[in-house]
Amino acid sequence: MKSLYLAFTVFTLAFGSHAADKPKHSAIDPAPREGDWWTKRHNSFNNRIAQGNVDLIFIGDSITHGWESAGKSTWSKHYTKRNAVNLGIGGDRTQHVLWRLDNGNVKNITPKAAVVMIGTNNSGKDRNSAEEMIDGVTAVIDKIHKKLPETKILLLDIFPRGQRINDQRGKILQVNQVLSRLDTRPYVTFLRIGQNFLSADGSIAKNIMPDFLHLTPKGYEIWAEAIEPTLSKLLGK
Repeated sequence: MKSLYLAFTVFTLAFGSHAADKPKHSAIDPAPREGDWWTKRHNSFNNRIAQGNVDLIFIGDSITHGWESAGKSTWSKHYTKRNAVNLGIGGDRTQHVLWRLDNGNVKNITPKAAVVMIGTNNSGKDRNSAEEMIDGVTAVIDKIHKKLPETKILLLDIFPRGQRINDQRGKILQVNQVLSRLDTRPYVTFLRIGQNFLSADGSIAKNIMPDFLHLTPKGYEIWAEAIEPTLSKLLGK
C-alpha cells in the first residue's frame, strides 16, 4: 500500500499540478550548450531539415547520436529507406533538446513519426530530481506536439545504466513509471524496451553496452527489433 501511495504521489506531482504552480528548474529551461562542435552539429541538423523529405526523426542524446557509429549498419537497414533523420547529440539533456526544437531542428517538416529517448543525462544526483526529469521529458513531448501536431510520437523509456542495479537505475525506473502515463495522449505511444538490454540477473553485458550506458552494434540491433512492430504501425507500413 505504501508503494502505491508513493507512486500516486509522484504521479500527482508530475501531472496533477499546473505548470505555473511549479518552480522553474534546469530540465525545463531551454538552453544551448557551449562548444563549436555542438553548434556545428545543431546547424547541420537545420541544414538537413531544410532539404525536406523527412518522414521519421530520432530525438535524443549520445545513445541516439550513436546510430551514426555503432548503429550505422542497423540504421542503414531499417531507417535510411524511411527518410529518417538522426537528431541526437551526445551529452544533451532535456533542456538542450527543448532549445534545439525552438531553433530550427524541426522547422517546416511534417514527419510521420518521432522516436524520442531523452533524460539519462539529467539523472545524475547533482543534476535533476526524478520529478524534474519527468517535467523535462514531458516538456519535450509537449514541444514536439506543438511544433509537429500531425506527427505521432514513439516515446521510449530511459534505458537502464550501470552494470548492476544501482540508485541511478532506481531513479530512472521511477521516472519511466510516470512517463508511461503519457501514453494516454492520442499522439503518444510509450514503449518499454530497456529490459531488452538486461541479462536474466538484471546485469548489463559488455557486448551490449561496453560502458554500461552506450550501445554496441548488437545493442542497436536489439533497439531496432524492439521498436519495429510499433514503429511500422505508426508509419502506416
